[in-house]
Amino acid sequence: MKFTFYGHSCFAIETGGKKLLFDPFISGNELAAGIVDVNAIEADYILLSHGHADHVADVVSIAQRTGAKVIAAYEVIGWAEKNGLKNVHPMNFGSANFEFGKLHFVPAAHSSALPDGSYGGNPGGFLVHAPEKKFYYSGDTCLTMDMKLIPMYAKLDFAILPVGGNFTMDAEDAVMAANFIECDKVVGVHFDTFGYIKIDHDVSKEKFRTAGKELILPKIGETIDL
Repeated sequence: MKFTFYGHSCFAIETGGKKLLFDPFISGNELAAGIVDVNAIEADYILLSHGHADHVADVVSIAQRTGAKVIAAYEVIGWAEKNGLKNVHPMNFGSANFEFGKLHFVPAAHSSALPDGSYGGNPGGFLVHAPEKKFYYSGDTCLTMDMKLIPMYAKLDFAILPVGGNFTMDAEDAVMAANFIECDKVVGVHFDTFGYIKIDHDVSKEKFRTAGKELILPKIGETIDL
């Protein structure tokens, strides 16, 4: 399963011949400038964890260009429709089946407001049951006891968790989250983009190593096999 990092919490996963793009925020990310061409990103599906601008900034342009189906909370989809998108699938906490497999939309402890200031509904994360592998993307969240439900749904092959702190979990909390979800391979996101969330990469990775786990901090534009 190929994972491509576009910066912040934006990444793509290719599975079953489908390209899943998560939380597209490229054009406003100075760290991605000159590295990622937002107009070259392909997607069959775009999944949005919540409505903050640093997670939805490029969804309209990418979805219009690619024809990707946008999956998000009901209120986020309402905003997307007002911005001209028609190929959409609204959700609340629960599950649905798609071409790429079964999808759980699960709770995250965060906030959610859309770029126009309207209510963004419940922030969440995604548990993807693809035939190839199963993975969990927590979205923006602090550490929560709800994460202990994840291994009841699936044995994870890997997880994508925020590690930047301040607005979300830091690396120390992400280690605890990895214990809760019973997953030893974690890709870190939501780090370094802003001053509030700059991290020491070596220290963060060492926290995971000490716990017998692996933290991968991909470079922007990098594609890795998971």
